Order: sequence, then structure tokens, then C-alpha cells
Amino acid sequence: MHTEGLLAPATADAARDRYEAVGPTAQTTVSEVAKAMDFDKDEYDDRVTGAVVETAREAIFASLLEVRVGSREEFDDWCDDHPDFEVETIGSENVDNVVWHAVPFAETVVAATFQDREAAAVGTLRRQAFGSVYREIVTETA
Repeated sequence: MHTEGLLAPATADAARDRYEAVGPTAQTTVSEVAKAMDFDKDEYDDRVTGAVVETAREAIFASLLEVRVGSREEFDDWCDDHPDFEVETIGSENVDNVVWHAVPFAETVVAATFQDREAAAVGTLRRQAFGSVYREIVTETA
């Protein structure tokens, strides 16, 4: 088993703080991409909206979430050690590996199963965790 990523907020406030902190990164990223695409001022003003920057912020936050990658047995052991956590799993039960992200303040663990494509599972899990747990929490004050 191994762990990837940087963000594992212990509280809803910590999640909101980290989400706010990636806002300037999202703005800079969108601005630099628009420059690379040779947007003139009018096109930039027309196409780079608040919604575009917010989407970048969501993607950056999600991409930084800490995930554990392991066998189904390791995931089952983790769940046995955390019986109060609600488990949300996407994917097939008939594969050997699981990637998961625990959200202690929501007593939830979001998991995705995979056989061979770990990177794809990690990306899918991070988007799923953001959409199912974090979006509502971080946008309450955003």
C-alpha cells in the first residue's frame, strides 16, 4: 500500500481554507493558459469567466487530495479499523485493487476499484471525492 497527494483536511474549516488557498493558483493557471492560447484582451474578457476559474480551482483542489492505493484486502482492513465511516465505492467488486480517500469530518471514505490502471483510478477517485463530499462544503462560503 502507498499514499499519494498532499491534502487530507481533518475538518470542514481546514478543507475550506485549503480550497481558498488554491484560488490564486487557479487564477494564475487560467491566465497563463489563455496567454498560451493567444487570447487577445477581448477574447480573454469574453471567455475567461469566474466559472472557468472556479472550475480550475476545483480541479486543482481535487488533484491534491491524499489517496491510499492498495489491495482489496488492505482496503477491507482499513474499513474494519474505521467502522464509523460510511463507504462510497465506485467500480467493480471483482477487481484486485482499491484507491480511497478518507474524510474524517464527514465520517466518509470514498473509494474506486481498479485492476491495472492506477493513475486513472486515482484521478477518478479524486473527482468523485470532490463532487460527493467536498463541493458542498467548500462552496458554502466560496
